[in-house]
Amino acid sequence: MGLLLAIATEAGTAQIAGPTGQTVVVFPFENRSRAPGLEWISESFPELLAERLVSPDLYVLTREDRLRACDRIGIPADVHPSHATIYRVAEQIDADVVIFGSYTFDGQAFTANAQLLDMRRERLLPQLTESGPLVQLIEVETALTWDILRTLHPNFPVSKEAFTSAAAPIRLDAFENYVRGVTASNPQDQIRRFREAVRLNPAYPEALLQLGKTYYQQRQYDQAVSTLGKVPQNDPLAREANFYLGLSSYYQGDFQRAETAFGFVAARMPLPEVYNNLGVAQSRRNEKSAAEYFQKASETDPNDADYHFNFAVALYRSGDLAGATKQLREALGLRPDDAEAKSLLDNVNTEATNRIQQRATTANARVPLERIRASYGENTFRQLAFKLNEAAEQRLAKTDPKIHAQYHTDRGQQFMNQGFVSEAEREFRESIVLAPTNADAHTGIARVLEANNDPAGARAEAEAALRLKPSVEAFLVLARLDLRDNRIDEAATSVDQALRLDPNNGRALALKRAVAAKLAEKAQPLPHP
Repeated sequence: MGLLLAIATEAGTAQIAGPTGQTVVVFPFENRSRAPGLEWISESFPELLAERLVSPDLYVLTREDRLRACDRIGIPADVHPSHATIYRVAEQIDADVVIFGSYTFDGQAFTANAQLLDMRRERLLPQLTESGPLVQLIEVETALTWDILRTLHPNFPVSKEAFTSAAAPIRLDAFENYVRGVTASNPQDQIRRFREAVRLNPAYPEALLQLGKTYYQQRQYDQAVSTLGKVPQNDPLAREANFYLGLSSYYQGDFQRAETAFGFVAARMPLPEVYNNLGVAQSRRNEKSAAEYFQKASETDPNDADYHFNFAVALYRSGDLAGATKQLREALGLRPDDAEAKSLLDNVNTEATNRIQQRATTANARVPLERIRASYGENTFRQLAFKLNEAAEQRLAKTDPKIHAQYHTDRGQQFMNQGFVSEAEREFRESIVLAPTNADAHTGIARVLEANNDPAGARAEAEAALRLKPSVEAFLVLARLDLRDNRIDEAATSVDQALRLDPNNGRALALKRAVAAKLAEKAQPLPHP
């Protein structure tokens, strides 16, 4: 959860005013100081602001997005761009807001100036300024983040003091090493800088992730596994960390750990490459469920030839020649020059012919290995989802708040059912802001908190939902919580109430069986001594 979202949640139902979703790009600030050794601070602004601007209605483009746009229009990455160039880059990446600025240091005070360019209205907003001692650089940049948020959202409900105090603490020397690592030109310098950042600040998720990814890219898989495993599982960066942890474990030959890591990501960010890699790891362990994940990958992204190929291999191994043939033809339709797919299709056709003629099969034909995917597309997914939601928000802005709230509730339920827990929470909370008495949204929050291992919070939200409207889902949340706490009679009552509302609900019936088993176990007499 981003800093803004976390604080806005604590602020209750105060609505953040301002325009609907905006895509933001932050440029390095210009160094106007004559003091030596401060050039690294230029790139520190995009890094810190990007991390602390994250919120439900702001999508901050990554450094890679910005560099690709600069490369497309022929701008060297180390050249400070003019206002005209900044405008061109923003057009390339379809940004709504551009943040750029400068900084100075007079030997005593460090001063940062930021300006916002509103691309929608083609307007340059007034300059924002923060200053303080150089040793408080991070605090100055965090305060500047609050100024930017207040400019974008005039009714932002959190004070500057509360915002800055809630920010994750980072040692300045660790932050400098991290930024220098991000901008280093070779892997050796990147590893040296990121290692130093982690040594100085061991609980630094961004540095751990970047160090682990650099180890992975250099094929130092032991170090990658050790480092990536230290990213806290409850941190938003854990998804990406576990993806590369899975790859590193896979290339080590530790398929069990790879499966666990990819499974962690799939439960939270079920992208096709994650499904695919989970299937590959399971296949190496001869698990039959691998085919299910290859199928999910090919259905999620039907235009990727490798996903169809992998599904075909799994089907061929299981003896489903017709299914394998269909998937291989899909793969070759997308990539006609795939020699391995052609060879496997020939084997499948030969075996099918042999079966028809009741001759021996080509069992000695070599079955190729499934293909693993090394790129992780969470940022691409998030940007696309953000843009789609932005368009819907513009349509709904003038409708009845209850209708608008139901849109967010429905999206939250979709996200929750697909495993996108953090996205679901954002939607449910937005629904409650628009319509505090939306019972389904409170039930959604209960499910989110249950998934995040917050039983007390989940219970409170489920009970709040039931005070507004009885629902199967809210009763089932309570039943699961009671069953977990070994409160069997209370769990039975909640399940019965759910079944009164929907006698054929499959999840309620399954939970009733689990409760009945516990009741039977409880009723068994104790053995005589």
